[in-house]
Amino acid sequence: MAEEGQVISVHTVAAWKEFLDKGKEPNKLIVVDFTASWCGPCRFIAPILADIAKRLPHVTFLKVDVDELDSVSKEWEVEAMPTFLFLKEGNLVDKIVGAKKEELQSIITKHASGAEKAGPLHSP
Repeated sequence: MAEEGQVISVHTVAAWKEFLDKGKEPNKLIVVDFTASWCGPCRFIAPILADIAKRLPHVTFLKVDVDELDSVSKEWEVEAMPTFLFLKEGNLVDKIVGAKKEELQSIITKHASGAEKAGPLHSP
């Protein structure tokens, strides 16, 4: 398992369920990046997400390859990559389809505010 402050790749359904269970704590935010190795926009947004993850260690960042965990993608109705799901206390609270850097940052900031703050997402 990766350290806090990093994007964690989820390779099994069992690991996915374990992360979902851990995410049911009060004010716990999980950001899930549904991605694919062949997806250009996914490769574009990956380092941006990793940078955000380093700055917000209290938020859990997961990466799910849709080809590897097809059943999870279908369960969450993911039809395009990248798709970002925002889960709070185990419930879906937001969703972004596409590599939209500014929207990604603002939604993470909005939903992470209930959790411990670790400073701004970007420096002035």
